[in-house]
Amino acid sequence: MEETTLKFPLLGEKTPSFEAQTTKGKVKFPDDYKGKWVVLFSHPADFTPVCTTEFVAFQKRYREFKKLGCELIGLSIDQVFSHIKWVEWIKEKLNVEIEFPIIADDRGSIACELGMIHPGKGTNTVRAVFIIDPNGVLRALLYYPQELGRNMDEILRIIRLFKYLTGIRLQCLPTGPVMS
Repeated sequence: MEETTLKFPLLGEKTPSFEAQTTKGKVKFPDDYKGKWVVLFSHPADFTPVCTTEFVAFQKRYREFKKLGCELIGLSIDQVFSHIKWVEWIKEKLNVEIEFPIIADDRGSIACELGMIHPGKGTNTVRAVFIIDPNGVLRALLYYPQELGRNMDEILRIIRLFKYLTGIRLQCLPTGPVMS
């Protein structure tokens, strides 16, 4: 039996650079986001119930992320045309306009480099969340199984804590809510 090794960036390392097509045009990552916090998150596939509710949840909190100087970027192994049709469907059926870009990683090369594809789960991405600081350094990494949605409060809490701790050396982080 052949053993597969999952490769992904480690906390404290620079995020790998890549260029990609998105629903908002081409992006050069992380260069285009220098000086901003980024939540780069993967989803298994367009038009699925959990992914749709997550995108709506991210969009409903979009202004909170923006107030924190944080950009959202989705990613899946779907073509840009699928992403665009899905975003249109969300707007038409749910009356929610997705304002953040979605990376079209139709060959899976970015997802593989970031460790977003579990060897035992086929070619879909897991629900990964990469929290990247303004210098392009990976500060937090969250993995969720394909079947479960993410906790937006937790993602916002992590960003608020990192922003609060910028320039402060602490040994531990609180587990409860953080005031903004």
